[in-house]
Amino acid sequence: MSLDSQEGTEMETPIEEEQLATQDPRVSLAMNEPIDSDSLRGAVEAILMVAEVPLSIVHLATSLDMPVAEIRQAVLAVKADFDGENGTRARGFELREVGGGWRVFVREEYEWAVREFISNENPTKLSQAALETLAVIAYRQPIARGQIASIRGVNVDSVVRTLLSRGLITEVFTDSETGAINYGTTETFLETLGINALDDLPLISPYLPDANFDFGAENAAGN
Repeated sequence: MSLDSQEGTEMETPIEEEQLATQDPRVSLAMNEPIDSDSLRGAVEAILMVAEVPLSIVHLATSLDMPVAEIRQAVLAVKADFDGENGTRARGFELREVGGGWRVFVREEYEWAVREFISNENPTKLSQAALETLAVIAYRQPIARGQIASIRGVNVDSVVRTLLSRGLITEVFTDSETGAINYGTTETFLETLGINALDDLPLISPYLPDANFDFGAENAAGN
């Protein structure tokens, strides 16, 4: 390799690093350079948009390896932006602090639109797993995802997401101690079944084993 080509190679390196740092905030971290506030706010917003559970300031700070104070400022800036405090119209969603963390929710005044959208979607049959999970929630609500999984004996994450997307269940509250989200059924669920209230659900007792039922004998017979 000639001297000229070597010099050209050496001169290209800092330029490439500078370009990468401008394009990707992670490179700024690796090069010990500060991330500008807009990039940090965008990173926080992106994480909150895909998060399925409330995220605390500390959690976000740890994930991004950034000071807690800067993350708190970025979260509040995102909230203000969603609320239209910068002079623009408020978004159809908002950032709420629940259960010790922050999460994106549909803004209350637009929940009707989401319900209409869901109810007008082409109906498709629920899988057996979804029906079983929906039954557990209907009869045991409010109930956390971990409790549902314990009852069914399988992971129910994807099924719960399906039921949420169909508008059949909703997040009722978040446990302040565990951070677990508890679910319940919706008006759409009642409308789909054609009932007015949960009290109109059929009794489940006729489908349960009798108190005097001999489970041991049944297991022995099955073997």
